Amino acid sequence: MDLLIRSVGLEPQGMDWRLKMHILTRLTPMVERNVNLVELGPRGTGKSFVYREVSPYAILVSGGKTTVANLFYNMATHRMGLVGLWDVVAFDEVAGIKFKDTTALQILKDYMEAGSFSRGKEEMIAEASIVFQGNINVPLENLLRTSHLFQPFPEEMQDMALLDRIHMYIPGWEVPKLQPEMFTAHYGFVVDYLAAALRELRRFNYTDVLNRYFSFGNHLNARDVKAVRKMVSAYLKLFHPHEQFTREELERYLRFAMEGRRRVKEQLKRMGAFEYFQTSFSYLDNETREEFFVGVPEQTGEGVISADPLEPGVVYTAAITDGEKVALHRIEVSRMPGNGKLVVTGTRDRAMKESIVTAFHYIKANKRLLGLERDIASYDFHVQVVDLMSHKEGSEAGVAFFVALYSLLQNKPVLPGLVVLGEMTIQGNVLPVHSLTEALQVAMENGARRVILPMANARHLPAVPPDVLEKVDPIFYNEPLTAAIKAIGLA
Repeated sequence: MDLLIRSVGLEPQGMDWRLKMHILTRLTPMVERNVNLVELGPRGTGKSFVYREVSPYAILVSGGKTTVANLFYNMATHRMGLVGLWDVVAFDEVAGIKFKDTTALQILKDYMEAGSFSRGKEEMIAEASIVFQGNINVPLENLLRTSHLFQPFPEEMQDMALLDRIHMYIPGWEVPKLQPEMFTAHYGFVVDYLAAALRELRRFNYTDVLNRYFSFGNHLNARDVKAVRKMVSAYLKLFHPHEQFTREELERYLRFAMEGRRRVKEQLKRMGAFEYFQTSFSYLDNETREEFFVGVPEQTGEGVISADPLEPGVVYTAAITDGEKVALHRIEVSRMPGNGKLVVTGTRDRAMKESIVTAFHYIKANKRLLGLERDIASYDFHVQVVDLMSHKEGSEAGVAFFVALYSLLQNKPVLPGLVVLGEMTIQGNVLPVHSLTEALQVAMENGARRVILPMANARHLPAVPPDVLEKVDPIFYNEPLTAAIKAIGLA
């Protein structure tokens, strides 16, 4: 890896593994056929350098007008365009790209999907990888809050079907601007040798290597799987051309490739398409069948409610406090061998503690009816209340605690993106949510995809803004046990 970094003129000392991967991912279109890559970030980070200087088989197209004849095939001269002449076609300054012919984008979509396109009566095949580069001119947090990470693309190219064909999004904002001390004084491969070696590796295919150890989670569709396989294949060619690698190394490449593809899907979801809503990317260990989820760093601050599945015993809850604020909490329940004691930590709010204790007393009094008699008698329980909005006020948490405890004892996580609303009495009666609209609004703004709420609140739904109901799916219950069963997806 360090040798490749030096071969492109940079000094790897002081770089972490992640930064090295960002830089060397720029080489993947040179070793893998028909890879579609995008890198957007600040100016001066060396985005276009490798396509201009490292390989004579790559061409850098500066922003401006282009035509179908120039890019694909000239019907008048019967000559192949850029995708048939070069291994890599990289578009620099993507914001300035303009297509003279309105059919160019459709042909580009077809090519990025299948590596082929139709001109006249013939279907033509090419192997050029496509790279889009551009600048992000506003702070990343502002862009994430107000728009999406494809915003630098020209409006006609912000076509979700086109963008969905991108295999990897390099987060250019994580690459520092080039400084004199970042250039190496050490030796690397001669550029001509490196370019020829990279081109030779395009003949090989390692896309099936992942099958030895891993399989994909159910949120990855066929296009997602194809993208991840291509990127992992490219990393193996770059770092292990001798085909000798460890399972741990393969897993690191898998996680990195899945992150790059998920970044694409997260932006498509932001652009408003329901079909791109499944972004909880995961993979499974073929031996243990354990599932691992892969996120993207920049999404962690977007909303405090994770779209990925939580551990059993963990739920989100929201309610209006006595101070007329919406409190958002995460309830985490753990157990240890004991005789049915309860400890509540993380909150000084007396009402919230009493709400949890009330729910626990109901569970103990009805443990046989609930089918929890043996578990309640055999363990002590620790409840940790996590304040997600720093209001320092408690909220109604009885039903949320009931759901969390049931999830723990059944060893089944609640549905992803779920928020539990509602309160219960010592007799197990369910109380409706006060100020439902405000609670749903805050839940939605912080990433909730589903809310489970009392049946008595069904009559309040007409007052909830339509844009909230479009993003948050309501699930109703009339007793705590029903809420728990529906929350873990058994209903």
